[in-house]
Amino acid sequence: MLSCFRLAALFLLSTFVLAPVGRATAADAAPKPKHKAVKAAPEIPFFLVNDNRLTYAYIFSGTDPGAFSPRGDGTYNGTTGKHVLAFTHFDVWAYGTNFVNVAAFKSGPNDPATPCTSPGFVFAAPASCEGALEIYGLFRSTLGFNEMFDTKAFSYGPLHNVSLIVGADANTQNTFVAPAKRDIVAGLQFAFDLPYKGYFNVAPLYYKEWNHNGFLKCGVFGPGTPGVTCLSDGKTDYNGTWAVETNYFMELGFLPESMQYFSISGRAAWYGKKGDQNAPLPAGLGTATAVELNSEPIRLTLDAGKLMWGQQHSHRLDVWIAYRYWRNKFGLDSKASPGVCTVAGVSTNSCTEQSAYAGVTVKF
Repeated sequence: MLSCFRLAALFLLSTFVLAPVGRATAADAAPKPKHKAVKAAPEIPFFLVNDNRLTYAYIFSGTDPGAFSPRGDGTYNGTTGKHVLAFTHFDVWAYGTNFVNVAAFKSGPNDPATPCTSPGFVFAAPASCEGALEIYGLFRSTLGFNEMFDTKAFSYGPLHNVSLIVGADANTQNTFVAPAKRDIVAGLQFAFDLPYKGYFNVAPLYYKEWNHNGFLKCGVFGPGTPGVTCLSDGKTDYNGTWAVETNYFMELGFLPESMQYFSISGRAAWYGKKGDQNAPLPAGLGTATAVELNSEPIRLTLDAGKLMWGQQHSHRLDVWIAYRYWRNKFGLDSKASPGVCTVAGVSTNSCTEQSAYAGVTVKF
């Protein structure tokens, strides 16, 4: 694109340099041969790709740490169905990419909104209240080294590019815990090409999180001592740690032409231990956090737009099914964290999520 700008500048400069200078002569008044008008070069758009999508989906066995109810056999039901409505934006511009996802998750009554007379995460009793609503937003932005330095030095074999990546997450949920997650990430992304116009991205990152926990607020379990046994505002502050985020996509182009309507994609992200779950309270009052794995290993997508209306409408309408696996959700140790992930040594089944996930996505 820069070369196009240089050519345009040289063209304009040569036009002015070669233009005749001086007084008009008789020759100037003579009829001149007609020439076809030169068409102006098409303007290069700022966004080379501008992709916006709306998704409705359903998580069949979602979880929310600490939201559970007892079963008659002494075990706990820590799952809840979740309706999901999400908006996704992805763009490519001259020097990189931007990705934004904003989603609303509506839980069933086993993950109740507050106030609730018998929420599972307080009394470990069956809840019959309105399900919680969570809003979660995620942003990632990259700056490609090849583009910034006008080179191909960061491409080799299947390696397509190396980029600087930064981002942030934020959420809010109307439960008693009232989480208000805020995190930032920064690092490098390595982008690799896969067959059939696919890609695989891996990004080692620095991760730093702040949050809120209603149980830690002074006054919930007595007056307490601010900064020692409770937090006056309930705001947690975790240690910075490492993270690795990956994602991939590939059309199933090896299928017979009559079946080339399918693609696979997925993601996996690991987040390191970030200190005590009650930080910044003194260590030992809570449980140490664990390495978190948040993944959707595989999503199988049917390109219904291409199937019904042809190639020009490819991915205009997608129907998909996926599998979610989220271990040590939010960094809470699924084998520990008494009262949240376990009760008297028995798992509440609320700190690890394993679920089918299905939805419909419309591109506009």
